[in-house]
Amino acid sequence: MLLNCYQLDFLEAGCDEAGRGCLAGPVYAAAVILPPDFVAGVLTDSKQLTHKQRVVLREIIEKEAVAWAVAAVDNHEIDEINILNASFLAMHRAIEKLAVKPEYLSIDGNRFKAYPGVPHSCIVKGDGKYLNIAAASILAKTHRDEYMENLAVSYPAYQWHQNKGYPTKVHRLAALKEGLTPFHRKTFTISNPELTLFSEIEV
Repeated sequence: MLLNCYQLDFLEAGCDEAGRGCLAGPVYAAAVILPPDFVAGVLTDSKQLTHKQRVVLREIIEKEAVAWAVAAVDNHEIDEINILNASFLAMHRAIEKLAVKPEYLSIDGNRFKAYPGVPHSCIVKGDGKYLNIAAASILAKTHRDEYMENLAVSYPAYQWHQNKGYPTKVHRLAALKEGLTPFHRKTFTISNPELTLFSEIEV
């Protein structure tokens, strides 16, 4: 059971990112401030949910959150500053966009670049432990998935509507055959999937 990580002394936002391990597209991040009495059934780490469950939860979160925001860092910026720093930057941008300024941040993972003037804690696998981080993971993933699905219309060979830019065999083969698009991250290696191990990402 996930806990509502709402602090009595601070107005707290949960933060998470999506798309860090992709070959193409931006990395997205979300920041979410939930009310102290928030309840949303199956809410948990977005990777443990079906697409349909994520879509339903996104609507609930966006309707009932005290404040929420989503932001992105595109592939060109990722190539310039690396994916780790891009993930931090996306979170900072999401925090900046919140209509209500948080007084504390709960960050999924074990590293974060401090946001000016707001203390934080890093929580390993936090999206499976606390509701506000889980909510952020849902928003980051669904907004990014939607972006990649729309982008897939112009680049059908890569099947981004299914793999969302992750390094599946189909995606790697298409990149080798068709070449890289303006949305691919050039700092990632597109190795030959027939000669190396690859992971079929569940999306």
